[in-house]
Amino acid sequence: MLFYQAGQIPEQPHMYFIYGDGGTGKTTLFKRFEGKKLLFSFDLSTNPLRGDKNTDVFVLESTDGPDIQNQLESLLQRVINSRQYNVIGLDNVTALQNLVLENIDNAAKDNRQNYQKLQLWFRDLAMYLRQSNVTIYATAHQLDNGANGLDGAGRFTADMNEKTFNAFTSVFDMVGRIYIKDGKRLIDVNPESGNHGKNRIDDRTIFKADEIIKPVSNKKLTNQEERKEA
Repeated sequence: MLFYQAGQIPEQPHMYFIYGDGGTGKTTLFKRFEGKKLLFSFDLSTNPLRGDKNTDVFVLESTDGPDIQNQLESLLQRVINSRQYNVIGLDNVTALQNLVLENIDNAAKDNRQNYQKLQLWFRDLAMYLRQSNVTIYATAHQLDNGANGLDGAGRFTADMNEKTFNAFTSVFDMVGRIYIKDGKRLIDVNPESGNHGKNRIDDRTIFKADEIIKPVSNKKLTNQEERKEA
């Protein structure tokens, strides 16, 4: 374990996890981050980053699936040790989870053990990223539970096994849902909305997606404005 004396705890780069429907701009949001960037694309949705001269991309191929855990771990180690990148992105963790689950499915007779292995792998991945001293951005698709009669708090969740989601995002500083309303892209990080959100970076609960890194102004939305945006 590392030990820091009081008042000498170093600042760590932030970790962001954003989930939402397709077409809401999750991949495009990666452009907002500054410095040299690297994106791991697990769903081939790289078109939004075409022309971005600061972003390198690893794209998943069909032959990568059966060995995705080892490949990703090896590549991340090389990339992080190189110190060439300020930001690393994992685009579509939903797809990554499904690949990993397929690799470990039926490895144990008790299916609960298979999901436990899934959760542990994602927890270890998140811990490694937390210690990388690099800004991390991850995305996932969302599930709309409206079909189950929900029409308020808790209606939207990340499209992941819930325990795996909790294991992976526990060390993230920001978890939020991106959506479009009245032509504006917004991010909801308010845990009180019930839609899996948190923000350890600042005191915002709902904000414009393009201001994910830093707000254009220091003006905080009033409670009435937040309700209108939601």
